Parts: sequence; C-alpha cells; structure tokens
Amino acid sequence: MANSNFIDHVRIYCKSGSGGAGAVSFRREKHVPKGGPDGGNGGRGGHIILKGSSQMWTLLHLRYKKHITADNGENGSGSRSSGADGKDIILEVPLGTVARYEETGEKIFEITEDGEERIMLPGGQGGLGNENFKTATNQTPRYAQPGGEGQDHLIVLELKLLADVGLVGFPNAGKSTLLSVVSAAKPEIADYPFTTLVPNLGVVSYRDHKSFVMADIPGIIEGASEGKGLGLRFLRHIERNSILLFMVPADADDIGKEYEILLGELTKYNPELLDKDRLLAISKSDMLDDELIQEIKETLPQDVDTIFISSVAQKGIQELKDLIWKRLN
Repeated sequence: MANSNFIDHVRIYCKSGSGGAGAVSFRREKHVPKGGPDGGNGGRGGHIILKGSSQMWTLLHLRYKKHITADNGENGSGSRSSGADGKDIILEVPLGTVARYEETGEKIFEITEDGEERIMLPGGQGGLGNENFKTATNQTPRYAQPGGEGQDHLIVLELKLLADVGLVGFPNAGKSTLLSVVSAAKPEIADYPFTTLVPNLGVVSYRDHKSFVMADIPGIIEGASEGKGLGLRFLRHIERNSILLFMVPADADDIGKEYEILLGELTKYNPELLDKDRLLAISKSDMLDDELIQEIKETLPQDVDTIFISSVAQKGIQELKDLIWKRLN
C-alpha cells in the first residue's frame, strides 16, 4: 500500500434527488365525455448509497469527488403514467468506513460487510397524481402533490481499518519488520522514527491454510491522544482490531514503563480499548541471552501475556502466531 495512495478521511458535499411532481390530468377521449382524473405519480428522487467492498483498502477514489448529486425523479403524466425514479448513486467504500454529518459530527452508520448497501441520503418521495385524490364528493380533483425535496449535507467519511491484530508501539519498535516477515506486505522499513506514515495491512498465513489479518499502525508517541505526532488520526484504526499486540524493543530503557505509556495513550483516547485482548511482544530479542531474558521477565507487567521475538532471526515468530490464533479463536 503506497504511502501516497492511502486516504482514510474525505469530506464530500452530497445531495440526493428531489421527487417528481404528481400530474393533474383528466381522461379526454371521444366516447368518454366526462373522464375522471388520471394524473400519474412523480418518480422518487435518487438515493446516495454506500456499498461495502472487501477489495478496497482506501478512500483514495473519493478524494477528488467534492460534489455528488443524484438525479431528480421525473414528473408524472396523464393516463396514470408515473414518472421514472431518479438514478441512485452508489459509492463503493472499504469495510470499516464510517459516515458522519460534518455539521454535527453525528454518526450516520458504519459499513462492515462486503456487499452491504446503506442509504446515506434518501431521495425525495414522488408526489401523488390527482387520481389519488378522487372522492365521492370530489370527482374531479384539480390538484396533485409536489415532489419531496432531496437532502443535502456535508458528509465526512472516515476509514477504520478492519484487522484481527493491530500492532501498537513507539516508532522504531519493529512493527513494520514483523509485518514484512509474517506476511507478504512490503512496508517501508528504516532506522528512524515514523518510517510508517500510513497503516499497512498484511495477511498472515497460519497452519492448515488458515490466515488472519495484521495491521501495522503508525508509531504512537507520548501525547498522541492529545493529537501530538501522528496522533488521533491513526489511533482510530486501533478501535477495530480484535487483539492489540504491543511491541517494545528489547533495548528500551524500561520495557514495563513503555508498555504503560502506550496503554495510557490508548486509554485517554478511548477507555473501551482496555476491554480488548492484549499481548506484549519484546522485539529485537536476538540480542538477549537466556539470563538477561529471565531478568527482564521479572520486571514485566503481570496482567498481560508476554513473548520474546526477533523478526530478523525468526525467533519466537511461530510461537507468536500460535498465541494470536489461540486468542482469536
């Protein structure tokens, strides 16, 4: 997933179609001197619909669509002819896309399943033609309904990545390296902070042709929940992960303290994240001998399962996958 192509936030002005007006019409035939009302109904205005697609991972295709307008319904006509409905506009989006009204921030809905279709802005109803208003006391109604107005709103679409496992850690904790080792993903890897500027997804193969999805979330820094560094923009991707895999490098000054800081930032952002399953991986542990590993174990938090791994030396990788699979199932 190229850095320049990952877009997880777009703002679009959307307008659904207005309904067509009902018709005022009377039968006028040679042998029917007093034909009754036969005005048809107006067509419905076009909806604006979001449709989930499991083949999409970004909102890039909507980045330059600043205005989206659905067609109006056509007016009704004589002989009970209804007007055609306005054509719906269907926007395909990745799974995990949340639609909100920009004016209020109110959530409209979230798309989570492949093929799921939800009406974001409904079109206006078509007006009823005058044949609908005929009564015993009014045989020739000379009025019909106008069509209903369409809706228009500024809509914000936000993407929250759907992954089984989210990697959480400070910049340079080895998250991208792990993802590159366990999956076919090819994130940019280098020895400087914030190499990962966008989330990367990888499908991790497991035993017996099973698999799960892992997301490399950009590095968190202290203060991320207040918007520092890459901040809130990427913390939201963690909300949709089933398991949070915290990664702290073996050469950190205080592994336990780093874990607590990471946990604290997530808690400040969304306390519900504490309810998620958590694992702690000590990365770059090929530099540790057994004695040092034992010493470090005594300083680690007791409320989370810990595993020592090295992506480069392939140490503990299969054990990590086994642990993740057990937690997922």
